[in-house]
Amino acid sequence: MTGNQDLFSKAMNQGHTAAWDQTWNRAASFYRQALEEFPENPKALTSLGLALFESQQYDEAMVCYRKAATLLPTDPMPFEKVARICERTSRLNDAIQAYLQAADLHVKNRDMERAIECWLRITRFNAEHLVAHSRLAVTYERLGRKAQAVQEYLAVASIIQRSGAPDKAVQAINYALQIVPDNQDAQHALVLVRSNQLLPRPVRTRGGTGSLRPPEVIRMEETEQIKSEDSKLDPVAETHQKALITLADILFESTEESAQRLAGRRAAGQILRGSAGATPEQAQQATVMRHLGFAIDAQTQGNDNLAANELGKSVEAGLGHPAAYFMLGLLNASQEHPEVSLRDLQTAVKHPDYALAGRLLLGQTMTRLGRWQEAATNFLKALQIADAEIVPEDQAELVFQMYEPLIEAQAHEKDEKSIVSICENISALLFRPEWRTQLETSREKLPPQPEGSPPLLLAEMLLETRSNEVVDSLATIRYLTDQNLLRTAMEEAFTALLYVPTYLPLHSQIGEILLKEDHVVDAIDKFSVVAQAYSARGEATQACALLRRLVKLAPLDLNVRKRLIDQLVASGQIDEAIRGYLDLADIYYHQADLEAARSIYSTALRLAQGSQASRAWSVDILFHVADIELQRLDLRGALRIYEQIRMLQPEEAKARISIISLNYRMSQEMAALSEIESFVSYLHGKGQEDKATKFISSMLEEHPEMEELVKRATAAKL
Repeated sequence: MTGNQDLFSKAMNQGHTAAWDQTWNRAASFYRQALEEFPENPKALTSLGLALFESQQYDEAMVCYRKAATLLPTDPMPFEKVARICERTSRLNDAIQAYLQAADLHVKNRDMERAIECWLRITRFNAEHLVAHSRLAVTYERLGRKAQAVQEYLAVASIIQRSGAPDKAVQAINYALQIVPDNQDAQHALVLVRSNQLLPRPVRTRGGTGSLRPPEVIRMEETEQIKSEDSKLDPVAETHQKALITLADILFESTEESAQRLAGRRAAGQILRGSAGATPEQAQQATVMRHLGFAIDAQTQGNDNLAANELGKSVEAGLGHPAAYFMLGLLNASQEHPEVSLRDLQTAVKHPDYALAGRLLLGQTMTRLGRWQEAATNFLKALQIADAEIVPEDQAELVFQMYEPLIEAQAHEKDEKSIVSICENISALLFRPEWRTQLETSREKLPPQPEGSPPLLLAEMLLETRSNEVVDSLATIRYLTDQNLLRTAMEEAFTALLYVPTYLPLHSQIGEILLKEDHVVDAIDKFSVVAQAYSARGEATQACALLRRLVKLAPLDLNVRKRLIDQLVASGQIDEAIRGYLDLADIYYHQADLEAARSIYSTALRLAQGSQASRAWSVDILFHVADIELQRLDLRGALRIYEQIRMLQPEEAKARISIISLNYRMSQEMAALSEIESFVSYLHGKGQEDKATKFISSMLEEHPEMEELVKRATAAKL
């Protein structure tokens, strides 16, 4: 009998449950039962296809996905799955055809990024596939991704030239030059074709130059098909996916971006050492990227042991991103190397993005090692982060602080049964899909609190503790402080310290009381000690918050600023750390200590160019360094730096004007003339005639003595 909705829903739910447990054969049997009720149901077909794919029954999986494709003619997903099965079974021509069909449907659905992924995968199998390269070229051009469009048009030119049509190859190269007129690769290609020399063959991409996600991420997305629309990954799986995407973004940068970053690193080397040559960062970069690529490839093939080994080599070579530490800790933990994973996870938890999942993995790993007390502490810290995440924003900091006496008390718990219970309960609460929904539901079950009372903690459902007494005491101290009953507040604080001497929020509140009493120096000392304690505990967020407070209280205390920067770097908050360096250098600059300011800028530059920070930081820092060189009357040094800025950002008019002015001041009129011509030509090539006109006007306004030079340059280009 068919058509029973209840039997269908029951079988699908049982299949989903089995799939979550990765018992794929069992999942397949339930999905088959569902299909007996509704043989044409697309969801059941794709779910069965996934279960068969994961159990390596590729022929049957192919049948399911092909049938789903006929039922869902506008959905590219079944065609992508057919292509992936063809990949696994080495039927590459069939895979290419399926990817072309999927890409066409993505285009119709206006999902250009997914279409790009399909075409890029085709070029991995067949580096000289004309259709894939042509569609990539046109799509990149429409999206404004000019460097990638140029590379694809040059690939098209190479393929066409080798097919015996050099005139059409020239036409493709001219398309590239219309996009980026001064592109050296395109100019060189045009010379080769016109001199009847063959262009280099297109290379087989390892993942493309677009926002291509690694296959491991795609495999995760496949697994997500079996979930209901409202379900989500558990915290570790969420963070695993985030880390994979981050590492893929690091590896698969665009050709233009890679070249400009490399140029920036060369610039840094010349500035920091005062000579040309490769910097240490540049020398390490190739090694870092090579091992990172091997690691991603190994994960694609399901070889986690090799992936961990290669990722470890990448980290040793200088890859310091918290995503790498988290992934390395996760891989080692899953490969029965729990002791090895601890160090990397303890580094990863310093960054807010990896703190929750990192604490859960630390707790899980500690339990495997039989270190239950430490496991309980890490599980409680994970619950602390999760609980603070789901409460209203104005309560988050308070909830976070309220966990601390509870964690402190648990660290001294002697009842092993109680400790194990905490680990098991928190693990069950957080290691699940829809964990946020579950936490919100659990919080709704807590008894309501009177108005003005601190919120209850989810941990109260799991622990019997006297932490409420400390929380109530802290609330009383804050109330007394707000009422300016400072002596009474201080007495209450010292009384509370007798019971919880290491409760850091209480020490912070004492600092607030000292501040209200105008004992600013004592307050600063107190906040400084508390920040140091938070840092020692690995609580980077709290340490940074207190150090920011200290910077506001003592803006000229350079040691505090340096501690804050070190903490930000350690926790992976690179942008804020660079901003801190610039503020620190600015203080030295205004104190007329130019050498110290330059040293700080150099450190900031190394940080910016040794990380994934925005290139805009490097440009900003280089402008500051150039200004110092001008202050020191080192015109040639300033000129070199402005030239590096031009290399990083050719459209930066301020750097161009400085280069022209410095060349003119040093009686290098031909160099100044060449720079004017170059920039005017660049702007015209970009179709920015108005900007070119404004540039010429500004040159004449700022440097009237250069009128004849500007006229000559303009006449040569118009």
